[in-house]
Amino acid sequence: MSRRLVVLDVVGLTPRLLAHMPRLRGVADGGFRAELGTVLPAVTCSVQSTFLTGEQPSGHGIVGNGWYFRELGEVLLWRQHNALVGGDKLWQAARRAEPGYTVANVCWWYAMGADVNWTVTPRPVYYADGRKEPDCYTDPPELHDALTGRLGTFPLFTYWGPTAGLPSSRWICQAAEQILADVSPDLTLVYVPHLDYDLQRFGPSSAQAAAAAAELDTVLGPLLDAARARDATVVVLSEYGITDVSRPVDVNRLLRSEGLLRVHTQAGMEYLDPWTSKAFAVADHQIAHVYVRDPADVPAVAKLCAGLPGVAEVLDAEGKAAHGLDHPRAGELVLVAEPDAWFTYYYWLDDAQAPDFARLVEIHRKPGYDPAELFFDPANPGAAKARAGVALARKKLGMRYLMSAVGLDAGARAVRGSHGRLPDDPADGPVLLCSDATAARDKIAATEVKALLLELAGLSPGGAVGSGEGS
Repeated sequence: MSRRLVVLDVVGLTPRLLAHMPRLRGVADGGFRAELGTVLPAVTCSVQSTFLTGEQPSGHGIVGNGWYFRELGEVLLWRQHNALVGGDKLWQAARRAEPGYTVANVCWWYAMGADVNWTVTPRPVYYADGRKEPDCYTDPPELHDALTGRLGTFPLFTYWGPTAGLPSSRWICQAAEQILADVSPDLTLVYVPHLDYDLQRFGPSSAQAAAAAAELDTVLGPLLDAARARDATVVVLSEYGITDVSRPVDVNRLLRSEGLLRVHTQAGMEYLDPWTSKAFAVADHQIAHVYVRDPADVPAVAKLCAGLPGVAEVLDAEGKAAHGLDHPRAGELVLVAEPDAWFTYYYWLDDAQAPDFARLVEIHRKPGYDPAELFFDPANPGAAKARAGVALARKKLGMRYLMSAVGLDAGARAVRGSHGRLPDDPADGPVLLCSDATAARDKIAATEVKALLLELAGLSPGGAVGSGEGS
């Protein structure tokens, strides 16, 4: 019989932040704390997939939070289907050792379609007239009403955007508590995003970051108590650490100025044209995949990107292989930012020609990650909030609306925290806490987390422990 596990992915948790989190530190009091390696890119989707498969991105295929789907000719971020993730999943290995092993996934990524027993993941209602309303997806379907009936509607607009904050993490933790109480899974995976917000807005060295850590620690307390009451082993881990940044790097604008990136124009707005571009970048925090159409152009594009201020490394085929990132979904080149820099997706040269989605919280239409979505436009926050208020009024009346509140270059300049590089200092990198001392160690690689969890559950790993690369 396996031992019950509760695994909390506390985004952005580092040894430095633990100083403000006594409840989390208490997890390791009778167990252990370990330095946790990560993978390149150190971003949510890639690292979570490594935790759950024991593979590097070259094995599971999740080369970032999104990539250029060559077969579709589209850049897509934040997809949700678990079939995108290759490799043997943690629960599949567990079920080979113990048929009937039960799993709840509460907001870990690539949840939809995963062969687990209970799933909860954010999923708005997309109305035909373009309106978007907060909600979540669950499987089985009746879990939706069981959760929202007690906890209210999932607070989507505090999960991301200018109003992102504690309510979404509180809802997720309470949903996990309810699932523990109602069905008591063998494995409960819980994704807790709160530290992502103010650490990117203000930087990890800020007073706001310390306050966010302390308030999240309080919210986590009841979930930790619920796990302990069910005699569950608790594992707390993080995908990456967020570090201080001050420089946005516009790699796509460089490629456009050199005639490599092309756009097409509709209604006076410019859109990235990946079909005809010779080269363009999919920006993802401190990593950018550069897709180069003609292999003969790769050396010249690499040289051009290497000369861009803020770029620390340009990984070619050999460099990608050295980092476990040599997968067909990756760009021909992968850029790594300097420690204080991060990559924008911006490709227009005149803000008047930016697409309308650039000023929206629109994670599925932008061809790259945009942390400026965390702010009301810093160039004029009062006006941005007023526009948002008018849009909210239209929404309540059932009318179409655009929540045009995001700044462009001013928003990018306001960002103070980012991630994606491998950490330079373990104090700013991921950490793993465990309530069970029997598997104690000082360091663990991201590729070894799957085997560790199987060990803690008392199940055979069903294969070799990860190589430890990427730590």
